Amino acid sequence: MPAKRPREETQDAKNVATSAPDKSTKYWLMKSEPDAFSIDQLQAMKESPWDGVRNYSARNHMKAMSVGDRVLFYHSNAKPPGVIGLAVVSRTAYPDHTAEDPKSKYYDARIATTKKNPWEMVNVKFEKKFDEILSLDFLRNDAALANMVLFRQGRLSVQPVDAIHFHHIVKLAARRK
Repeated sequence: MPAKRPREETQDAKNVATSAPDKSTKYWLMKSEPDAFSIDQLQAMKESPWDGVRNYSARNHMKAMSVGDRVLFYHSNAKPPGVIGLAVVSRTAYPDHTAEDPKSKYYDARIATTKKNPWEMVNVKFEKKFDEILSLDFLRNDAALANMVLFRQGRLSVQPVDAIHFHHIVKLAARRK
């Protein structure tokens, strides 16, 4: 989960404003517990590292991200859990230093060392908060979303989303105003 710290200005972050979605844009769902990091915190910060991911599959998904990729921001371990907004990838994967920091809640002394740290993070930039959460139950009951990775690998904190599913969810959120 992202830590609260000032954003780091990068060339990637500067490029995100000009990158329009195209056929190369990929779509993702990223989960965060709202008590640890919420869409409201991302909105206030405008941009944040997405650190603390300690699952190899989720890490590999972040390594596949490009600047401009679109993100469904998902509140997990919430009542109800669900998609609450949108973000955009603003910096590609780089080493997650929190794995090496004994003061960090994401410290990983077992695997990460200064010589070898397998963990990476990306930066995401706030795009939009939905008027209301699209709950997991609501999404699960939508036949157009039946094949989403979310329903097959529910515990995975970073996962790919098909473009058609991403755009369908955005339309659902727009209708619930």
